[in-house]
Amino acid sequence: MDPDELVIRPYRESDRGRLKELTIASFVNVSIDRNIEATFGLMGGTTWQERKAAHIDDDIAANATGILVAEQAGEIIGYITTTIDRHTKLGRIPNMAVDERFRGRGIGARLIEASLAYLRGEGMTHAKIETLEQNPVGLHLYPKMGFVEVARQVHFVRKL
Repeated sequence: MDPDELVIRPYRESDRGRLKELTIASFVNVSIDRNIEATFGLMGGTTWQERKAAHIDDDIAANATGILVAEQAGEIIGYITTTIDRHTKLGRIPNMAVDERFRGRGIGARLIEASLAYLRGEGMTHAKIETLEQNPVGLHLYPKMGFVEVARQVHFVRKL
């Protein structure tokens, strides 16, 4: 095997910190939490980065076996998380990130393909992924990967 070959493997607990780093770096311009902070300031004394990184803890708690990690030359350069609903057979992809240095090489598409294979293997019949209107990459990539837009949602926040 070529040492520079991309490997997509299951999540390991030792990956947690790197997944959080990738999340914070990747969601700077495409995070609801960042949008809220830009409008209202810190929420409960926590930064958007802390809140977004906590989503990784949530994803791990929800379905650690459904997290896939992209690794090249021993370095984690991307990941994707999934959740499953055995009742509805609807799988979900809550988070995905690729290191900025490796974007544009098809790694996101490979992660999505791997996650779809995982979801199929778990008996899911459909997969759901969400993005913000301000995320041109997601708006381009997800339809290219066969996802069909079914709705748009607007998030409102107000001070109490």
